[in-house]
Amino acid sequence: MLCNRTSYVLYAATATLDPHAAEVRGWTRIVPGDCAVARPEGLTKSTYLVHARSSIAHAGPARAWGGKWLLCVREGDFTLKQPSSGATCLGDGSFPVGFAAIDNKGRPSWSMTLDEPEPLATMQAAQLAGVKRLLKDNGYKIGSINGEPDTATGASLADFRKKFAPQADNAQLFDILEERARQHVTPSGLTACNDGAVPLLVALGQIGHGKRSSRGWWTVVPRACARLQTVPLANDVLYVLAQTRDGVTVMGGSETFCITTAVFEIQGARDRCAARGYGEAGFLRVDARGSVGAVLHLGAAIKPPGRAAAR
Repeated sequence: MLCNRTSYVLYAATATLDPHAAEVRGWTRIVPGDCAVARPEGLTKSTYLVHARSSIAHAGPARAWGGKWLLCVREGDFTLKQPSSGATCLGDGSFPVGFAAIDNKGRPSWSMTLDEPEPLATMQAAQLAGVKRLLKDNGYKIGSINGEPDTATGASLADFRKKFAPQADNAQLFDILEERARQHVTPSGLTACNDGAVPLLVALGQIGHGKRSSRGWWTVVPRACARLQTVPLANDVLYVLAQTRDGVTVMGGSETFCITTAVFEIQGARDRCAARGYGEAGFLRVDARGSVGAVLHLGAAIKPPGRAAAR
């Protein structure tokens, strides 16, 4: 059981270690002031680890809870098996993050509470602080993010409920607050969000210093996002392709890159794709120069190539 005594919506990945292998699962969503079961089975392995990160819906830099044990994770729901000696992530959309060990005292069940550097006093305080933070992420003028009720928060929450969540209970309220905030926040790097109802596969193309590269696929499930590039964009010009699982293009354009049906990372010229045994597809140019980050919102409706845009 993982409990969230912070003001952030958290997503947690957990791992088990045997002498030579690790199994990593993610992500378990935990709203402020609540708990969630990340491992429903009994705890029988010798070592368990956890990594948690703040929701992409929150403004500012991402926050993470973890340690020095590097293991590979992916965006979206996943289970990965890998060596336990350290993370050497393959070109399959996986990337390393730091995990912290959990001492469950050999018991078959265990609870762990995630706190901020300055801990909130109670789970109830975390719930209110979480509402405040998400209201602020939604553009409301909120003062200190704490567990104390105040007039401004009450008025802002009443306004939000009236507009977007008139019948919502507490769990539904966090869902709607996070979903609405996700549409406003622009994190650093390039992020693809799936606003539709079907899973999408996304690939990224880059051109720089006379060299071309393409890599994919990131699986972006409905109502979730994937970070295609985590570093600030600076002067980058990037290219994106998004398809349904049956190969229908949702986002594409006129710039051709090499692709395959499996996970790939391909370097080299576009005119040699077929000769090298690759397919090819047209990617959409995303010009975000001068911006730290950009978010691509991908819908379920299939659009003609080149019609979608970053915002």
